[in-house]
Amino acid sequence: MSDLPSARVPLRLPVATPARTRAAVRELLRPHRRLATGGFAVLVAATAIGLLVQPLLGRVVDLVAGRHPAAALTQPVALLAAVAVAQGLATMLGLSLVSRLGETVLARLRERFVDRALRLPLERLERAGSGDLTARVTSDVSRVAEAVRTALPELARSLLAIVLTLAAMAVLDWRFLLAALVAVPVQAYTARWYVRRAVPLYAEQRVAAGDMQQQLLDTIGGAATVRAFRLEEEHAEKAAERSRWALLLTMRGVRLVLRFYSRLHVAEYAGLAAVLVTGFLLVRGGSASIGTATAAALYFHSLFGPINSALVLMDDAQVAVAGLARLVGVTDLADPAGPQDHAAPATVADGGAAVAVARLEHAYEPGRPVLRGVDLALAPGERVALIGASGAGKTTLAKLVAGVHSPTAGTVRVAVPGTGEPARVVLVTQETHVFSGPLAEDLRLARPDAGDDELRAALARVGALDWAEALPEGLRTEVGEGGHRLTATQVQQLALARLVLAAPPVAVLDEATAEAGSAGARVLEESADRAVEGRTALVVAHRLTQAATADRVVVMDDGRVVESGGHDDLRAAGGPYAALWEAWSDARSGLPSAHDPSTPV
Repeated sequence: MSDLPSARVPLRLPVATPARTRAAVRELLRPHRRLATGGFAVLVAATAIGLLVQPLLGRVVDLVAGRHPAAALTQPVALLAAVAVAQGLATMLGLSLVSRLGETVLARLRERFVDRALRLPLERLERAGSGDLTARVTSDVSRVAEAVRTALPELARSLLAIVLTLAAMAVLDWRFLLAALVAVPVQAYTARWYVRRAVPLYAEQRVAAGDMQQQLLDTIGGAATVRAFRLEEEHAEKAAERSRWALLLTMRGVRLVLRFYSRLHVAEYAGLAAVLVTGFLLVRGGSASIGTATAAALYFHSLFGPINSALVLMDDAQVAVAGLARLVGVTDLADPAGPQDHAAPATVADGGAAVAVARLEHAYEPGRPVLRGVDLALAPGERVALIGASGAGKTTLAKLVAGVHSPTAGTVRVAVPGTGEPARVVLVTQETHVFSGPLAEDLRLARPDAGDDELRAALARVGALDWAEALPEGLRTEVGEGGHRLTATQVQQLALARLVLAAPPVAVLDEATAEAGSAGARVLEESADRAVEGRTALVVAHRLTQAATADRVVVMDDGRVVESGGHDDLRAAGGPYAALWEAWSDARSGLPSAHDPSTPV
């Protein structure tokens, strides 16, 4: 059983600050400067070409107002058609380049996120809850991806259109630009008002979504326990409460957007009225033609689309930025480096590596130590069985040796004899995941370049080759979710076969034979013995038969090592191990199946 506390204050994964998020985006864009510059330049050209439409329409108005012959309209109409074609082609190329840039950067962000998430200490993930990480890797990534594919290109084009259109109005007459700027203070104030409220609101929405997902995962994952204790109504109420909170935040967002647009309409009407009045005055004073005033009004009216698009996309961008900050918060987490480097590639031939644990202490929460001054040494090739009551600290010690956690105090060293180089450690627990796909690919997770003969040899070593080849398609049989269902014994043998393929000098088995039950206990114990043969092994024993066959037995109690020695020596010493063995032997003698050595500790 795990030594983790049953109740713990949630510690969510970090969220990056706005400044750090912007810096991370710059870091991702830096290797693709040429692509970014090219895409931006093409979009500028496409937008500039499109700005020729309004003057051409103004020219048509002047020709009609001057009662020119119909043939005079041929040239501006032909130019309008040419502008439409040229703008369409340039826009297509520009959006293609920007989309390629966005997808490339998004792919790199995903890779960094997954890489860092896989390296996070298990303790950190347990404290944060799987719902938080799941929400980030699903909905947050989806929001950012959607923004990259749609919002980013359109937002870039809209902003370019706004800037260049205002410049074009200034070219017509600087007074038209001044009239158009009447709308800017209202728009700027509205945008600032919106952003200040939207950013924290959307960040809170993402947290609420993670909490809701965590509650659903907890309820579904523990459905059997929930039903056993008749807690259906309590869990349903918790799920409903978190769903109501998420819905309430969503409705706040809707109301915020409605108020946002109502203020923008005031700016649009005020600006258009100012441009029309300016055009009227200029035409009456002879400073501009009707066509020029028409072009200015059309320019300002054409701003409605880009401005509204930019503001709509700004809403999407705020959601995406909130999600991006959550992703960057994970990618920025420091790569945990414990006292030893378990990821080092050093391996040795038969004989394993030495393990030295000195003055080791660990606490999941301050003031609640799980390990207290543990000293333990494993010689190369030695197999040590770790036993003790639930909560004695066995699993915590095993995970510290495996590098899953970093100790609160003390050191753990796993080194190759004679060189002192760090050695790899592989941990096998009672909870083994079978990945969806062919059985062969599941095995190759431990060694991607392993051939079929090597896979069969690993399966044969742990006694699993017969049932593996008896599957409908042998090693090509689909297993995992939606595939062929494996028994608990087969699943653990699969994990042990992965251990053989990984060929680490040190193996840690944390009750790796517990899930099979009594029926498969003997089979799994034999499989485990073969898998760790020739390696240094620390075995958290689920049954005393594993302790009896080990080179040494270490007994733990209340986070301390209370006994250490050989099986026979400890029995003769009359200490805690002898009492456990005697109680276990008496229990076996009273059972009809006294010959079965699989009774758990």
